[in-house]
Order: sequence, then structure tokens, then C-alpha cells
Amino acid sequence: MSSEGRRAFGARVAELRRQRDLTQNELAAVIGRTASWVSQVERGIQPVNRLDVLRLLADGLGVPLHVLQPEAVDPRLTGVGAADEAVPNDLDQARLVISGHSALDVVLEPREDFRADAVQELRDEVERVWRLTHEDRFADLSRALGTLLPRLERAVRTAPGEFAPEVHRLLARTYQALSAAFVRQDEADAAWLAADRAIRAAELAGDRLGVFVGVFRLVHAFVRLKRLDQAEHAAAAALNTLTRHAEAESTPPEELSVLGSLHLALALVHARAGERSAAREQIDKGRAVAARLGVERNDFNLEFGPTNVEVQAVSTAVDLGDAGEALDTAEGLDISVLSTERQARLLMDLGRAHVQRRQLGDALACLLKAEEIAPDLIRTHIAARAAIRELMLMAGRSASSELRGLAERTDAMG
Repeated sequence: MSSEGRRAFGARVAELRRQRDLTQNELAAVIGRTASWVSQVERGIQPVNRLDVLRLLADGLGVPLHVLQPEAVDPRLTGVGAADEAVPNDLDQARLVISGHSALDVVLEPREDFRADAVQELRDEVERVWRLTHEDRFADLSRALGTLLPRLERAVRTAPGEFAPEVHRLLARTYQALSAAFVRQDEADAAWLAADRAIRAAELAGDRLGVFVGVFRLVHAFVRLKRLDQAEHAAAAALNTLTRHAEAESTPPEELSVLGSLHLALALVHARAGERSAAREQIDKGRAVAARLGVERNDFNLEFGPTNVEVQAVSTAVDLGDAGEALDTAEGLDISVLSTERQARLLMDLGRAHVQRRQLGDALACLLKAEEIAPDLIRTHIAARAAIRELMLMAGRSASSELRGLAERTDAMG
């Protein structure tokens, strides 16, 4: 795009933004970028060449892509390749698997081909799926689900009564993992579908807490879709019901893990809505539940406990723009007890906090460390890529080779 073309495009963005009565800060919040990035786009300084960024901007402005950029060609609609064609998503295979019914032959011709000795194999595969999810190994996860989900969908339709509850529970756990992975790769519509299926499978399994775990995953899908009203409704409804059952001292730790995780999910909703007091209230409630547990647990792969509450508190503070509070909260935290994904997430959020304070060196160090332990998370997470773009804008021509390399590896150059 020429300099003249960038200025014309920027003027179009500014006009469309004003038509929607949005400030630069508000538009930036909607599309997950910074106000300085929006400002530079509107002034014709920052080029917008990638198709996925154009689509994101068009969605934020509430207009079709062709209105924002008439020359743009969307290969998803035309089938025609282009220089800006989106890079395939690591979970594309998994998305295809859930796009239809995985056991149509069993529905059409009911049969009894269930093997009791296959249950342990399915347990092992579901455990592997969750390990891949926690390690953010999305391409491997997608391949594993390509065979596991159809097997589980067949199993729940052919298992005799004595095995049916466990097979349904395994199916619910698998869809929970898939929903979590889709959220991290910004496939929120697929995450919603997977969470809904997880809720249904848990209910069929008679797994009452599993139903609430499915709601937890659903809340995160709604947040990623920016449907904060739906996210708040789902989280608050689940908390109102579960809190009444968790008041007794004899409450099982598994139930406390789910309760605390839902408080953290609601804190995320309030933080994204800019509601400071409400977000901090939910963090404090999560801390109280974690204190009752006293240890880190991983019930339902929720990774809830005192340290994980503080990790979420850091993320919440960053979302609210309170970088100093985030850095103070993280000081002295022992994250060695956490999964790779949680460690990388904390480092990513610390990088974002340093970006907010314009501490380029510290920000880059955190993001590089996060990339070292969980490269897929940094490559695909919207917040991480936004932080790296902001670093590039702040550094300008003086950007170091390390920063440029990170931006290239995460496709965060423009």
C-alpha cells in the first residue's frame, strides 16, 4: 500500500469510527489493539496489509470488509488465493471434526460394537489430550482429536449401561479441552459449540460438577466473542447456584475448585468491561475459596489454587490497565508449581504490563521467556501479538534483532 493509499485508508477508518461514535481508545479495546496503533493507522503511518487484520478492523467498525477496503479479496469467500491469505489455524482439523456428526453410521444402523477393554485406552487418550492442551501443542492436539472424538461419539452410542456414564464423562472432558484450546486460538464460535457439547455430555454422565465446568468454558468463549452480557449471565447463574452448595465446611475440594474458578471467570468478564471494583471483588472471592483449599489443585483441569488466583489477579490488573498493581502482585510468586501454559500466561501478562509502562527491555524479556516455554501460546494469543506490535511501534527503527525476530515469528509485524 502506497503512502497515499495508507492516508486514504486511514481517513476511511477515522470516518467509519466517527460514524459509530467510537473514540480511538474504544475502537482499540474492541479489536484488541492499542490506541496508538489505531491513531497511526488513521494518520496513514501504520499499514494494514494482512487480511485477518482488515477483517478484525472491519468487524470492530461494524461494516463489511468491502466497505472498509474495496480492493480486499477474502479467499474464504472466493476460493481464490491472495498474498494476504490467512495462515491455516492449528485447530483446523479439530474444527472440521466437530462441524458435523461423528457417528452417523451408528445413528443410521444401531449396532453393538463396544469393547469394554477400550475404556482404559479412551481414558489414556483423554489424559493425553489435556496434556497437549496445557502445553499449548495445538497442532498435535488437533491430530489427536481427529481420531479420538469420533471414537468417543461412537462409544457413547454403543456402550452398555454400566459403561455409559464414564464414556459420557470422558466425552465431556474432551470437549472441555477442545473448548479451552479454541479460546486460546481465537476460535470463539467453535469454543462455544464445544462447551455446549461438554455441558450436555456431562449431564448425560450424571456429572453434576462437570456441567458447571462446561459453563466455565462457555463463559470464556463468550468473553472471546465479546458478548460480555452473555458471559456475565452464564457465570453469575452458575455461581448463584453453586455457592449455596459450597457453604458447608465439608464441601469437597473438587467443588471448591469449580466454585473458585467461576469467580475468576466472572472477574475476567468484569475486567474486560472495565468494571474495576466488581472485578476485584470476584478476585477476592476467588482468594477466599483458594484459602479454604490451601493447595494447588487441578480438578477438572481447572488448575485452581492460591497461586493460580494470583496469576489471574495479574491478568485482571493488566486488562484494567493497572500495570503497577500487576507487577506488584506477581512479585515473589513461585510459578514452578504451575503448568507450562499458566507459567507462559503469567509471563505474557507481565510482558503486557511492562509494555503499558513503556519498559521495552523488560517487556521483551518476559515475552521471549514465554515464547521459549510455550511458543504456540505467544504465536496465537491476541493479547501477546498486540503487545509485540506495540513494542515494535515504540521501538520504531531502533527495534532490536530479537524484537524483530519475535514479531516475525508471531506474525505481528503489521
